Amino acid sequence: MVRQIWRSAAFTAVAIALTSCGWAAAIYATEISTDQLAGRWTNEAGTSLTFHAGHTFTSENFDKLPVASDCSRPSDLSSGRWAFYSETSADETASRGTVLSLTFSADDCRVDTYLFGDEDDPVMCPTADPDEGCESIGYLRRAK
Repeated sequence: MVRQIWRSAAFTAVAIALTSCGWAAAIYATEISTDQLAGRWTNEAGTSLTFHAGHTFTSENFDKLPVASDCSRPSDLSSGRWAFYSETSADETASRGTVLSLTFSADDCRVDTYLFGDEDDPVMCPTADPDEGCESIGYLRRAK
C-alpha cells in the first residue's frame, strides 16, 4: 500500500514537471494493457520499438535516444524482453501497467519506459529519470 501511494505521488510529480515544461503529450501517467502495447511505436527521430507476444521486442535506432548512452553498447540495442512493473518490480505476468522495463539482449541493459497521456492515445518515454521526461521528439507513439 505504501509503495502504491509512493508510485502515485511520483507519477503526479512527473506529470507536474512535464506539464510545466510545456509537453502536452505528457500530462499524466496512463495505464495500458498488453493488447494496447502490442505493435510498433515510433517517434520523429526515427526510433521505433515493436512489441511482440511472449514479452519480446525489437528496436530500430534506439541508440538515438539519450537514455541509450547508459548502456555499454548503444549501437547493439536491437532486441530484448519487456515487462510491466507490478507493485515493486518488473513482472512478465502483469497484463497492464504505467511503466515498462525493457531489457536489451545485447548487454542486459535495462531501460525504464514511462507511459503518459490518454489511454486511447498514449505516448511512451524511455528515460533514466521520469522527472526529466523526454525531449519532444523522444516520445514514441503507436504507429498508425
